[in-house]
Amino acid sequence: MINIFQYDLPAADNEYFTTLVKEKNVEIKTIVSNTLKTPQTFIQDFDEWVVVLKGCAKLEINGILHTLKAGDSLFIPANTKHTLLQTKKVVVWLAVYIYEGEN
Repeated sequence: MINIFQYDLPAADNEYFTTLVKEKNVEIKTIVSNTLKTPQTFIQDFDEWVVVLKGCAKLEINGILHTLKAGDSLFIPANTKHTLLQTKKVVVWLAVYIYEGEN
């Protein structure tokens, strides 16, 4: 049993990633972001769906600014440049990674 709201808090401007389930071509993780002020840019070779469980964050995808709060979700296609611009205090995410084939 895993409680996704029991987590270690990373240092400010950092994140922790925890794999909850990995099966075939899907991986589900929690991400805990702590007061990010330094933008972090990602280009991943897999599809990603994220939902904010706690907190709020600003994310830019293809020049479009997304302000996400608890309950908001977003799909990020593979090979799409996206930048996490900022989080206010602690943000807890649930992320689903979808790989092209079995990993």
